[in-house]
Amino acid sequence: MTNISKIEKGMILNIDYHLWAVVGINFVSPGKGSAFYKMKIKSLRTGNVIERTYKSGEQFEEVELEKKEVKYLYTHRDKYFFCEESNPSARFELDKEILGSAVGFMKPNQIVEAVSHDGKIISISLPIKVILKVTEAPPGAKGDRAQSGTKMVTLETGAQINAPLFVEEGDVIEINTETGEYVKRVE
Repeated sequence: MTNISKIEKGMILNIDYHLWAVVGINFVSPGKGSAFYKMKIKSLRTGNVIERTYKSGEQFEEVELEKKEVKYLYTHRDKYFFCEESNPSARFELDKEILGSAVGFMKPNQIVEAVSHDGKIISISLPIKVILKVTEAPPGAKGDRAQSGTKMVTLETGAQINAPLFVEEGDVIEINTETGEYVKRVE
């Protein structure tokens, strides 16, 4: 068990039989009343981020996760198939709910990181930035506007993101997988 005062960003905790990653933690000492901690945590099951308040002295169970590289193979009826990088015959499938927003940025034969707890894979971690090809992009019309314009483009994985007006069909672009935003065009 770990005291709340020892908890740091990036730790994985078991709170109410659910795994959470600590996104941020702040100690608050108000003028009146007792001190407390505000902790921002991200669910490893759903990806939702919430903020909770805890009293000083509370204890939490720290969890160790196993990580291994796996290769994304293909999709069939909302099931995503992977194999271990070291052992291609060891295949497994995951539901779309486990993968969350990562499904929009995975292409076949891409190496990703599988995160497991007690032998069960609980999530897939993509690289922070991936390079994908634009398959559909409407023409960008310039007009008088107060801010730079964007348009919705479709990527080779089927995901749609906002990109600047100069991005055209066939361009190869870099995307931040954590935010789902356009980063730059790759030459």
